[in-house]
Amino acid sequence: MRKTHKSQSSLLEPYLEVEHARELEAISSVLDELPHLNDLVLQDLGNEGDAGSEVGCGGMSAEQVLRSAVIKQMNQFSYRELAFHLSDSRSYRTFCRLGVMDKTPSKSALASNIKALRAETLEQINAELIGAALDSNIEKGNKVRVDCTVVESNIHHPTDSELLYDCVRVLTRLMLRARKLMGEDVVFSNRTRRARRRRLAVRNARNKQQRRAAYRDLLKVTEETQRNAARVKRILSESTTLDPVRRASAESISADIERFVELTDRVREQTRRRVMEGQSVAAEDKIVSIFEEHTDIIRKDNRETLYGHKICLTGGTSSMILDCVVLEGNPADVTLSETMIDRQIALYDIPPRQVAFDGAFASKSNLDAIKNKGVEDVAFAKGRGLQVKDMVRSSWVYQRLRRFRSGIEGVISFLKRAFGLDRCTWRSFASFKSYVWSSIIAANLLVMARHIMK
Repeated sequence: MRKTHKSQSSLLEPYLEVEHARELEAISSVLDELPHLNDLVLQDLGNEGDAGSEVGCGGMSAEQVLRSAVIKQMNQFSYRELAFHLSDSRSYRTFCRLGVMDKTPSKSALASNIKALRAETLEQINAELIGAALDSNIEKGNKVRVDCTVVESNIHHPTDSELLYDCVRVLTRLMLRARKLMGEDVVFSNRTRRARRRRLAVRNARNKQQRRAAYRDLLKVTEETQRNAARVKRILSESTTLDPVRRASAESISADIERFVELTDRVREQTRRRVMEGQSVAAEDKIVSIFEEHTDIIRKDNRETLYGHKICLTGGTSSMILDCVVLEGNPADVTLSETMIDRQIALYDIPPRQVAFDGAFASKSNLDAIKNKGVEDVAFAKGRGLQVKDMVRSSWVYQRLRRFRSGIEGVISFLKRAFGLDRCTWRSFASFKSYVWSSIIAANLLVMARHIMK
């Protein structure tokens, strides 16, 4: 049965006398003051079965899962690296409440437990940290700054040829699994090598005619593989000779084939329109990955194109991230101004006294709406026709808030460099949101620890 804490903990070793260990000790003291965070984690872990969750004689507690997630994001460890460092580091073991006699969690146990944490739970944990920062006078929330950035999905650069090749090799891999399960009943032609050659031909084509010819054959190969996969799916569905274990495997393979066949349809149609017919396909209609199909195309100031999701962050004077919204699509910043202030009011029960925005958030209607919510000073980095006297009390206040706003760019850089917020390595949109919140929580805990250590 899952536990919030271990019923009987082994002896914990002291922290090392080094700077990072002192930071861990300070973070641990923050978490010790908020034991109800473990109850929130326990609710998510309770949805998991016992398989793979037991470590040693008692399994991972909710407290150990939360602390392990913090260590992972703070150091950008893979699960394999996390398992190693929890075995190797005295300070990490002590921080994660692993005593000298406790068995270290395995890579798979760490992955299944940490990935069980939902974004909603992590957001609630961050709200509790913000409340603790208010009680400790670390962050008052009366002066905030808002800006957006992009977190990339873990995908390769999308081209139509690469996507078609991905479809062929994934469907072929699933059909090979079906053949291993069903034997000689599953017959198909493996076109992976031919698809690979056509992909390279597209890449190395000297002119448009050569490229179109390579694409034409690649589309033909993809369609053939798709038809074979649909036929294999029918064989799996109609088989009546499988035992329960093999039946479960067949259903899993069949579901995967169905999903990737549908995605292949979208990729083929997209390629046909763009390459063969020369049409323009809207960004919202494009698919850029068959593995992370939730990925959005984000165009930044006509300078670069990123593939992931736009997030909107609210930061405070302490450098803590007070709030975050993971967005779908690429909504204009100007549409997010009121939303972020409403969320800030919900978080603190009162509006902030001063707010600083990037210029892209500016509009007369946004200024009036935010002022009506009780915010005294609203500074947009670029006025876009707005008068300084309408935004703030004086030019001096406006310049101060503009300089304050620029600080969030440093905070965002800190999150991306030190906490992996530049690129999400977890799969699915739900896990994408959990990854973002995990990075924010780890960063906020470190900021709180450094304020405590001053």
